[in-house]
Amino acid sequence: MKLAAIDIGSNAARLLISEASPKSTGEMDFTKVNLVRVPLRLGIDVFSTGAISDKRADSLVNTIKAYKLLLDVYEVKYLKAAATSAMRDARNGKEILERVKNETGMDIKVISGKEEASYIYENHIAENLDKTKGYLYIDVGGGSTELTFFSGNRLVFKESFNIGTLRLLQHQVSETHWQQMKDFLKQQLRAYGPVVAIGSGGNINKIFSMSKKKEGKPLTLDQLKDYYKEFSNFTVEERIHLYNLREDRADVIVPALQIYVNVMRWMDISEIFVPKIGLADGLVRSLYNEIGKLSVT
Repeated sequence: MKLAAIDIGSNAARLLISEASPKSTGEMDFTKVNLVRVPLRLGIDVFSTGAISDKRADSLVNTIKAYKLLLDVYEVKYLKAAATSAMRDARNGKEILERVKNETGMDIKVISGKEEASYIYENHIAENLDKTKGYLYIDVGGGSTELTFFSGNRLVFKESFNIGTLRLLQHQVSETHWQQMKDFLKQQLRAYGPVVAIGSGGNINKIFSMSKKKEGKPLTLDQLKDYYKEFSNFTVEERIHLYNLREDRADVIVPALQIYVNVMRWMDISEIFVPKIGLADGLVRSLYNEIGKLSVT
């Protein structure tokens, strides 16, 4: 069964096409068939002017048209589409999504920060790890950071904060914002023992790839601090050439590292696992659960 998810983020839009098939154990396996990312950067408009520009709205519509062609070619029957922080904040978000619907036939739902955290948690990574520890999912996007805590086989909390990479680049994050996130974490986690982080988002995935770590091995807080210091010494242009980064990755990788480092430092977390999952993966799993009563073909 082919399933697809579209994630309209503040930095990029992603189309994920997956094949869902049962393992011999009966558990479902989700194999990535294709992932297409387009750096629309809606947040650059929204976090500075409060609205999405006509040019970026046109790019969004054209991106969805291209995604629709791919969905047809792959003969995908089931789709779930969601938009996050930039679209939540854009005063013209509703009319743009209506335009998308009129021109492409596609319904895109704007989800809350807490819904976003829930979909990321749908990947259930922590359930396969050491049950004696607590696990803090840290998902860093262009417009917000989603934090979800899992301990003793249960979900303890999920929360969203308007601290994202594009907001940081545009100086839209104040000390008060940082303090609110820090105070929340200190309050919520004070009763729990050792905590391990699980990181998601394009930036931590890139860092993990650059580290040459084996799959399943964690990055350490010290490694993230070192990357933060190293990248901060170079301009965006220099990062592009020295580390072979795309421009839309080279500028946001430093503020992303700042968020991961701060959260881990505040909570004395020494390690972060990077399973390379994100909102789109969670949307696919949620979609499967919604149609799970149908037989797998």
